[in-house]
Amino acid sequence: MGHTARRRQGPLARNATVQGRTVSFTRPGRYTIKATLDGGGLVEKVEASPVVGDMPVEVVYADYRDFGGVKFPTRVRQSAGGFPALEMTIGDVKPNAPVDILVPDSIRQATMPYARVASEQAAEGVWYLAGGTHHSVVIEMKDHVLVVEGPLNDERATAVIAEARRLVPGKPIRAVINSHHHFDHAGRLRAFAAEGIGVITNESNRPFFESALMAPATMTPDRQQGTRRQVAVEGVRDNRVLTDGVRTVEIHHMTGNTHADGLLIVYLPKERLLIQADAFTPGPPNAPVPEIINPLSVNLADNISRLNLSVDRLLPLHGRIVPLAELYRMIGRGN
Repeated sequence: MGHTARRRQGPLARNATVQGRTVSFTRPGRYTIKATLDGGGLVEKVEASPVVGDMPVEVVYADYRDFGGVKFPTRVRQSAGGFPALEMTIGDVKPNAPVDILVPDSIRQATMPYARVASEQAAEGVWYLAGGTHHSVVIEMKDHVLVVEGPLNDERATAVIAEARRLVPGKPIRAVINSHHHFDHAGRLRAFAAEGIGVITNESNRPFFESALMAPATMTPDRQQGTRRQVAVEGVRDNRVLTDGVRTVEIHHMTGNTHADGLLIVYLPKERLLIQADAFTPGPPNAPVPEIINPLSVNLADNISRLNLSVDRLLPLHGRIVPLAELYRMIGRGN
């Protein structure tokens, strides 16, 4: 028979209940987290709901081993809405290892002005919409507008949509192109859906997004909860070309990328611009070449070569606009 857990510090613990081997933590009106323990009192499964509405996320922990007196799972599997999302095998754990991580002042003092959008024209009819951490790109077509990326939260997405309409008045936003499924980059596709704007993503993500965009959001209501609009979700396999007879937009799947299986890049051949997320994030101007080269950046360069793309500048969805030469410099390939 369930009972209320002893009160401890923190809003979740104050609302904890224990039912057999299940411990539930509730923040009223927002979300519930449920943990299931195995016979030895170790966490076996955690169930919760993330930023994509009331869609269940389940994390299963298995094959615990003793590492220096600490029991830790060596297999972790995560699913979201019934779809596999993550699987990890852990080889070693070092309990209480000494660590000294210095957080830069710029990070410690940073704020998250989601609604602040700084627009920069990258080419005629192409704008780079920078934010505090995540950026988007607006592309004007002959009779409509495309937006690349709907990140973070409703506040950010609403600001991006409003800026796109200010930059290109009188033309509807037809679609938002999603680079990959990670929540910081896809978390506000629901705000675009609430406006009736379709979504273009990798084919591997399509079934998940079709479900996520229509999921209820009763715990943390968002714009889509109020409209529940059904929008088209288009899946891209290897590539897709969008054209209006004047401007061409190419969408390509990045092969061999280990960050996300369905990572997409967007290329504008006439403007020689390439839009990408998480593969290469430029640092400050004149930053030194890192001692350890980022393999994701190497993979980006390899995909540019594989696809025979003629690129002048990169429009990263983190960082700043840089010439392609900056990517090659930072992976040790010179100019």
